[in-house]
Amino acid sequence: MRRIPLNTLAAFRSVAELQNLRAAADALHLTHSAVSQQIKGLEERIGFDVFERRGRRVVLNPAGEVLLRSVQGALAQLDDGVQAAAAVAAGETQRLRITTLPSFANRWLLPRLGRWRERHPSLPLEIDASIAAVDLQRDGFHAAIRQGVGPWPNLASERLFDQPPIIVVASPATARRLDGAAPDVLLREPLLGDDDLWEAWAVAAGLRVNVRTVAVFNDAGLMLQATEQGLGLSLSREILAADALATGALVQVSPIAITHADAQPYHFAYPPQLRDWPPLVSLRDWLREELAASYRALHALRTAGTPPGAPAARRRRARTAAPPR
Repeated sequence: MRRIPLNTLAAFRSVAELQNLRAAADALHLTHSAVSQQIKGLEERIGFDVFERRGRRVVLNPAGEVLLRSVQGALAQLDDGVQAAAAVAAGETQRLRITTLPSFANRWLLPRLGRWRERHPSLPLEIDASIAAVDLQRDGFHAAIRQGVGPWPNLASERLFDQPPIIVVASPATARRLDGAAPDVLLREPLLGDDDLWEAWAVAAGLRVNVRTVAVFNDAGLMLQATEQGLGLSLSREILAADALATGALVQVSPIAITHADAQPYHFAYPPQLRDWPPLVSLRDWLREELAASYRALHALRTAGTPPGAPAARRRRARTAAPPR
């Protein structure tokens, strides 16, 4: 069998995925006739049909389905190879393009970028903050910080940290008013976020109640901003609130913490060909160091005897309390 031109395989993949010759032609910026001829030429070269024609639709037959899986993998490997080669050729003068959730970018990553710049002044970051899933290969990103269980197709991934505890936080003024309040009292406050998450927290507190929150957000960072402004209590992943807890901009108002199925682990994902690319290695190592420092700071606050961000009066009582006899 003669070798199949690469553009023919790309045309086959596009037609197979779109199930329409004209749509594939538009996607490939070719004429309908050119794509049709490429598919015809492919079938002649391999000696069997790969599509069934159903009116205007073209649907893969069983042989075509097997071929598509191989073609998708092969073309993805080529895309990865080109991206890896471009990254290595550019060296450390190239921007390191990463994508992550807005909440993680705003609440954790952004406050640490100064330290990244001090350590790697010649390696600027380009950060895409989006709740939409991003195709790293198609959109030219080198890495992603993602929540999920993985694995992700055609990507390598490493777990940065497991499901973080979810805690109740409030503004300092609200926390002073609620100092020492029982869980049922907290649940009568204006609550921010998802009803089901608050109901899960209530169950952990030994209560069964129907919760109606006053506002729901598609981004945890926005919810924490609303909490800092005194608009209500929120349930937050501890790592996202870590800096605000340390500075006192947010206060943990209950020792009860929960985990939840939606609070999935965070991963560092990237094309496998970039695993040993020095800029990517630098970013991966730096993220791990900064996360470890964040957890050490949170642990230090916990072991001080009060929850992170506890009101000043409670901190004073904790410091002056008599030791056990």
